[in-house]
Amino acid sequence: MRIVKAVGPQAGAIKYDILTALGVHACAQGKDLQRLALRLITLIVARYNWTIDSLTVGQREIAALWSIDERSVKREMAKLRALGWLEVKRPAARGRVAEYGLGLAAIMAATRADWNRVGPDFASRLSGPEIQAPPASNVIAFPALAAGQGVWAQVQTLLHGRDPHLYRSWFAAITAEAPQDGILRLTAPSRFHATYLSTNHAVTLLRLASGCDPSIHRVEILGPNPSEA
Repeated sequence: MRIVKAVGPQAGAIKYDILTALGVHACAQGKDLQRLALRLITLIVARYNWTIDSLTVGQREIAALWSIDERSVKREMAKLRALGWLEVKRPAARGRVAEYGLGLAAIMAATRADWNRVGPDFASRLSGPEIQAPPASNVIAFPALAAGQGVWAQVQTLLHGRDPHLYRSWFAAITAEAPQDGILRLTAPSRFHATYLSTNHAVTLLRLASGCDPSIHRVEILGPNPSEA
């Protein structure tokens, strides 16, 4: 899958394609992700600079755009960072707001399964050779797989091999316990992350895990505190 860059003669069309991909993906999800995607789309349309990949907006202004308080803005922005949809380019400092860039690779990976809902032409356009990749200095380096043993290490290797973008966005930060009684328990870095994996990737995870260890018949995906999952 190519990394989209909204520059050049086709920039206008690519911008709409990215927003369409986010929208159609959100429509197929639960209300929490729908609301989060709508907020991101609103922020992009209102304040994102496509030319230099820069989003520099204060929390007070975001709160006004989203009709929520600033504490809720912090939570929502943290969710977008956890998804990889926003990436910190320059952290906030006294007298200066944070600067973000769009995590286009993560957005494309997360939405790809829904591209055909728009149409085969749309899917072909987003995955085809006409999409321009960003300069080498902006290419995201995928983290190397840590050496490990056990079922989860094997599953991570398979996930990374299938789609490094998707692996980076959703699976790199997952930890696992040794399987017990045929159950593989995974821990995500946030409740939102765990819910998204359970909704969208549980079947794939179970298929891969049981392929590595036929005794596994269930995969449980928990938040950082099991009582939250």
